[in-house]
Amino acid sequence: MTPAGRRIVTAAEELFYDRGITSVGVDLIAEHSGVTKRTLYNQFGSKDHLVAIYLAERDKRWRSRVRETVDGCDDPVEAVTAPFEALRTWSETSTRGCAFINALAELPDPSHPAHRIAADQKRWLLNLFKELATAAGCAGPDALATQLLVLHEGALATQPLPLDTLPVSTGLARALVRASAAPGR
Repeated sequence: MTPAGRRIVTAAEELFYDRGITSVGVDLIAEHSGVTKRTLYNQFGSKDHLVAIYLAERDKRWRSRVRETVDGCDDPVEAVTAPFEALRTWSETSTRGCAFINALAELPDPSHPAHRIAADQKRWLLNLFKELATAAGCAGPDALATQLLVLHEGALATQPLPLDTLPVSTGLARALVRASAAPGR
């Protein structure tokens, strides 16, 4: 990516996350990135493609954060709830909720490239919970993964409110995992 392209993506990410995807136009992105609209279109072709790149970049960073947190766990049972710990540290800088939930709400058309990226991110997290629960020897890993995803997404959805639901969700997730883990684990 060219330096101008990187500036465009950086400006778009800040604007899309802070103000919403549909409320931000290419004029504003071009202004904030210090390029012309022509440069923006030459680099990305369309706003839809730029939105998809914004979410793909954010997804890459999120998955990396989650994987680092999971890999830092010595106990497979503890690793099952590592995405909640990753969310705690991620949320220190992301205060407007989940960019992927926001994108799914703003872009309901499943054929939109950014909608697909956001939906894939949620499926990835569900599959990660299943993988981790299976590795930890938890009973009913599919059902447990769904319960963990619901708790995780609930914490994300309520993040912009002054409710502080992440500690409660994390505690419930740990209790579910402990209850389903094999005895002695």
